[in-house]
Amino acid sequence: MSLKNVRLEVMQHLEKDVDALIEKYLIPVDSIWQPSDFLPNSESPNFLESVKEIRELSKELPYDFWVVLVGDMITEEALPTYESWLMDVEGVDQVGGNSWGKWVRHWTAEENRHGDVLNKYLYLSGRVNMKEIEKTTQHLIADGFDIGTDRDPYKNFLYTSFQELATYISHNRVAKLAKDRGNKQLSKMCKIISGDEMRHHHAYCEFVERIFKVDPSQMMMAFQHMMKLKITMPAHFLRESGNRIGTAFEEFSNTAQRIGVYTSADYVDILDKLLVRWEIDKITNLSDEAEKARDYLMKLPARLTRLSERMKVPENSYRFKWVEPASLK
Repeated sequence: MSLKNVRLEVMQHLEKDVDALIEKYLIPVDSIWQPSDFLPNSESPNFLESVKEIRELSKELPYDFWVVLVGDMITEEALPTYESWLMDVEGVDQVGGNSWGKWVRHWTAEENRHGDVLNKYLYLSGRVNMKEIEKTTQHLIADGFDIGTDRDPYKNFLYTSFQELATYISHNRVAKLAKDRGNKQLSKMCKIISGDEMRHHHAYCEFVERIFKVDPSQMMMAFQHMMKLKITMPAHFLRESGNRIGTAFEEFSNTAQRIGVYTSADYVDILDKLLVRWEIDKITNLSDEAEKARDYLMKLPARLTRLSERMKVPENSYRFKWVEPASLK
């Protein structure tokens, strides 16, 4: 049987539990927070006063902070790309409406609130160039992405396990920075977004755990493949208007690293956490090739740590069109 057919069989085998996992990890619409919970009520007579307060508090936040918040928001706003990509994974049936397709739709519905609330907040803040942000968002969706997972569910669930934890770290650190600058409203907003990302991380981790139980060797090989390839961030094609694909991503990443929102050390720490979470050192019944893959994975954190210690991040901020320095005066 081909690898593709084996993976499809595993996905069909696991599908019986997906509805229960949806109940375990996702929150009903009537219970979960909504963007309006964190934004001024436009029906209230105090709406303009609330907006004024947002604008005043926003003056306390520095340039690099706004760059990272904008980059995080644009990444969240590219959700149509992520949904269409997950809907194309082997075993996910959006036409027949199987449980995997249901998971993707419900996960998308939760994720959709993140970009929505951040977009509205940025608009009300008066500290950013919304036209340039909107152009970048449209470019990012139109350009798509290539994260090296193909339609393989093993690689895709490995990717999402890693990436959801990375987004948790980023939003959580932004929340702390906002709190330190006295912006409790924005801090709470980013904190609750990070909570969603952590729940989703645990869900995808459980998907991988279940695959390890039924197809350990191929799941191990998929893990090795993704780490050799390196986990590419979903916004790696980020660009500003008039520039080439991907030209803004490195500068955005440098900014996030410079202010400690997401660093190369975090990348290594996520890998460490996944190795522990999935008990990679204890998995049995591996093929010889999978044993070699495990050996590679177990040694990888130390190697990546040595590399990260030699990395240098530019000290000076790149000037994005999204955040004009003049708007922060």
